Amino acid sequence: MNNSLPTVSILMSVYNNDRFLSAAIDSMLCQTFTDFEFLILDDGSTDRSAEILRSYAAQDARIRLTRRENRGLTRSLNELLAQAQGEFIARMDADDIALPNRLARQVEFLQNLPQIVCVGTAQDWIDEDGDKLHHWQPTGDNAELQALMLSGQNHLCHPSALIRREAMLKVGGYDESLRSAQDLDLWLKLGELGELSNLPEVLLRYRVHRDSVSERQATQQKQNALLACERAWQRRGIHGHYAPSRAWRHQFIVQCGWQLWMSGRRDKAIRYGLRAIKALPLNLEGWRLLTCASLKPLPEGQP
Repeated sequence: MNNSLPTVSILMSVYNNDRFLSAAIDSMLCQTFTDFEFLILDDGSTDRSAEILRSYAAQDARIRLTRRENRGLTRSLNELLAQAQGEFIARMDADDIALPNRLARQVEFLQNLPQIVCVGTAQDWIDEDGDKLHHWQPTGDNAELQALMLSGQNHLCHPSALIRREAMLKVGGYDESLRSAQDLDLWLKLGELGELSNLPEVLLRYRVHRDSVSERQATQQKQNALLACERAWQRRGIHGHYAPSRAWRHQFIVQCGWQLWMSGRRDKAIRYGLRAIKALPLNLEGWRLLTCASLKPLPEGQP
């Protein structure tokens, strides 16, 4: 019997994610780096998630499954962190897709650079059907990352992160007073122990849909992000300036709509045009997108 501790502990909290859950789990079980434990907590799901999770746990001994009543993401992640035995903590959400070499590249990176406590990756953002919406290439420079985060701009994607467990425990894990923006709060604390970075390769397909946490908790996220920044300013003894990119969400919606239009997905492009108008009714870009998607012929070569 092999009693050695795993190099990586993957943490996944699940709440009513049955539509995308199998793809997310499969993407981690098929990693080229195999020395991991897969800690999954079913946070009181009421859909088929529990059934799916039991099936996977019965087939792969690396999965350690916990199920209980709903307590929220932040508490769930701390419970999983308490179970973790790996040198590194890998976050993964139940609706995203990791590319096969994600863990291999991140583990190698942290093993070679001991000053870095957390590393994320570039991502391709996808919709409910897996269609590409956007390519996100965050900076990998520690100074730039920390400056952005201290202003409220989170440039380290939570489900793409690999973190040194020792550092995560030292900062106390996730702040359970924050139901959202708990990742930004964590990055700011970790940045006081060491450096942060992002790999330039796309190693995660990040799914954007109406039921995702980021979609449902946008207002609360802004409030908690400000609180996380204010706490970090106080800890670091600086006078910070909270300046999240207010137009970023609208710009992202418009970019996604044009990407869908150029790919021949008229119905989705129309929906994104309507979303852009709802976000900023007086901005003409949303209206241009909606008009083009509704009235113009599809780009040449599209059905």
